[in-house]
Amino acid sequence: MAKKLKVAIIGCGGIANGKHFPSLKKIEQVELVAFCDIDLEKAQAAAEAYGTAGAVVYEDYKQLLKDTAIDVVHVCTPNVSHAEISIAAMEAGKHVMCEKPMAKTSEEAKLMVDAAERTGKKLTIGYNNRFRQDSQYLHNVCERGDLGEVYFAKAHAIRRRAVPTWGVFLDEEKQGGGPLIDIGTHALDLTLWMMDNYKPKVVLGSTYHKLGKKKDAANAWGPWDPEKFTVEDSAFGFITMENGATITLESSWALNSLDVDEAKCSLSGTEGGADMKDGLRINGENFGKLYTTNVELGAGGVAFYDGKEESDSDLEARLWIESILNDTEPTVKPREALVVTQILDAIYESAKTGKAVYFD
Repeated sequence: MAKKLKVAIIGCGGIANGKHFPSLKKIEQVELVAFCDIDLEKAQAAAEAYGTAGAVVYEDYKQLLKDTAIDVVHVCTPNVSHAEISIAAMEAGKHVMCEKPMAKTSEEAKLMVDAAERTGKKLTIGYNNRFRQDSQYLHNVCERGDLGEVYFAKAHAIRRRAVPTWGVFLDEEKQGGGPLIDIGTHALDLTLWMMDNYKPKVVLGSTYHKLGKKKDAANAWGPWDPEKFTVEDSAFGFITMENGATITLESSWALNSLDVDEAKCSLSGTEGGADMKDGLRINGENFGKLYTTNVELGAGGVAFYDGKEESDSDLEARLWIESILNDTEPTVKPREALVVTQILDAIYESAKTGKAVYFD
């Protein structure tokens, strides 16, 4: 009989219910055996909906980690506790998937990488946008070398008015920042992954808290409380890599712009270019003429087709579990996620000091 992994979830809020629980539940080799939340009712509700018979609920993650039968822990808590819980879980002998961003600070993220290497436990970060169909296709294009050397890229994470007003999103102490660390992190991860370039040289950044001061503002999730809005409402970065490549990063929860895109990237290489802004488009030159190819993803409206595409969250969970069972590297490697956090940190630091941040 194939081995089943006993999985525990720490943090039973929105991301756990929206992504982790449903996807893990579909995997035959997984048993959801433990649920932890500081709100015990949330843990109990999750255990009843997704847990195996006899699933245990906890208020204190430290008690959960004492269970030696647990193989894997998913950390779905606010950013401030990502590093603390992930490190403790690996030291307790568990493999860890931690939600993005990796940690509140790059120093904490580095401690997570160190813990993974010290304990020999697998660690991955929940950058689920890598598992979208367009992302997977474009990554194959880049890996094959179709774009040549990608020397200019844009990471897009712009919302016009979509400020998350629940949980601790607006709390700088618990989150470490606003749209840059929340959604900008996805766009930057995608961009670096496509470029396969993880060596930043210098970063210049700007952050703004302009629209967050407004009362009764139009917003997808209702007006925010300006008194509690302690993070930036938009942030921008200019990143130069060691090899001379340039990346611009744009992120906002609230910005007076109609050019909105989230978790997308645009790439320009020596042999071709690509963007995700209006579907997936590849561009280049053949026989002295320019071309643009619109990539058709999915079934393409085939008559009588009743197959089901695997969702990005399901693919993310399945490949993560398979990396443990087969002892292979996870798709999102910890050192890649560390570089993302280091660049985000540098943008915040540059915005505060007004100076560029140089990497060793």
